[in-house]
Amino acid sequence: MPSIQEITRYLEQLAPTDYQADYDNSGLIIGSPQTEVTGVLISLDALELIVEEAISKGCNLIIAHHPIVFKGLKKLNGKNYIERTVLKAIKHDIAIYAIHTNLDNVQGGVNAKIAQKLGLEHIKVLSPLPQTLMKLSTFVPQENTQAVLKALGEAGAGQIGAYKNCSFRTEGIGTFEPSTEAKPYIGKANQLEEVKEDRIEVLFPKHLQGAIFNALEAAHPYEEVAYYLHILENKNQEIGSGAIGKLPKPMPAQAFLAYLKEKMQVSVVRHTQFTGQDIETVAVCGGVGSFLLQKAIQQKAQVFVSADFKYHEFFDAEQKIMIADIGHYESEQFTKDLLKEVLEKKFPSLHLYLCTQNTNPIHYFY
Repeated sequence: MPSIQEITRYLEQLAPTDYQADYDNSGLIIGSPQTEVTGVLISLDALELIVEEAISKGCNLIIAHHPIVFKGLKKLNGKNYIERTVLKAIKHDIAIYAIHTNLDNVQGGVNAKIAQKLGLEHIKVLSPLPQTLMKLSTFVPQENTQAVLKALGEAGAGQIGAYKNCSFRTEGIGTFEPSTEAKPYIGKANQLEEVKEDRIEVLFPKHLQGAIFNALEAAHPYEEVAYYLHILENKNQEIGSGAIGKLPKPMPAQAFLAYLKEKMQVSVVRHTQFTGQDIETVAVCGGVGSFLLQKAIQQKAQVFVSADFKYHEFFDAEQKIMIADIGHYESEQFTKDLLKEVLEKKFPSLHLYLCTQNTNPIHYFY
C-alpha cells in the first residue's frame, strides 16, 4: 500500500499548496508522511465523528476539504471540538490531511465539479490570480540551447494554455574570465572569453520553481549558471477563484432554480429577485463567494451560484444578476466525489471510502 507521502504528493501535484489562501492551513495536519496507508476516508470536514468512522472502517488517513486546525493550538486538553478531534486522531494513529483553498483555486477542482454538476460548457476560471507565474531568463552556449530547453520543458516550463514548449530567445555575446579555482566548460584561467550565447526565457507555474531550477542546473553546461527569476503580475488563466460557463441552452430563472435544486441536491435556495433575463451564463463559487460577485457581473453572468451571502450583500446584485445562495456545505458536498475519482485513477488498489456522516452544522425546519 502507498505511504501517506505518496498520496499527498500526488494530491499536491493536482492542487499545489502554493495556491492556498494566506489564512488557510492545507496540507498534512496530523500524522507521519512515512506511514503506510491502510485506508482513506474522504470527507468535507474532519470532526470527532469522522475520526470514529475512520476507525470503524480501518482507515488511518482522513482527507478532508476543510482543515480542522486553522490557527495554532497552544493547549491540547479537549476543551473544544477542534482539540477533541486532534486528540482522538493522535490516540488512534489517524492522519488528517486538508486540501482546501488550493483545491478551490485550480482547474478541475471544487468549482469545476460544481460546473460539471450543472452541465456547464466552455468553463473558465472566473477570477484568475496574478503572481502565480514566474519567468526564468538564462544564458546558454548556442550549441546547448536545445538540450536546456528540452530539460526545462520536461520539468514543466513553457506551458501556456493548450501550447507547450513555449520559449523566447535572443542571440548575444557572453563574456567571462575564469579564475584559477574555476573549472570552466569553455575558456582558460585568467583569460577573458567571449561566447556566442542564447538568452532563453520561459514561463512556469511558481510551484514548479524547485523542479525547474534542478532541471536547469542538470542540463546547463556551465559551472556557474547565470539566471534571473521574476514573479509575474500576469493573471494565470488556469489558477484562480470561481468558475464561469454556459448552459447548453437558456432557461427561465424559475426553471433554473428548480434545475439547480435538483442537480445540487439542495432543499432550499436563497436568491435575489428575478432580473427578467433568461439564464445562460452561470458563475459559481463553492463556499463563501460574495467577494466574486462583481467579477460575475463584469463577465455578464445572469446568475451567481455560491453560499454564505450576508443580508446586505444581496443588495449588491442591483438587478444586474441573480444571486443563488445554496449553502456552504451544499455547494461543496461533491468535493468528496471529486477526490475519490482522482485517487481511484492513481491508486486503484487503495481502500477509499466516502464518509457517510453529514457534517453540515446548519439545519432547516420546514
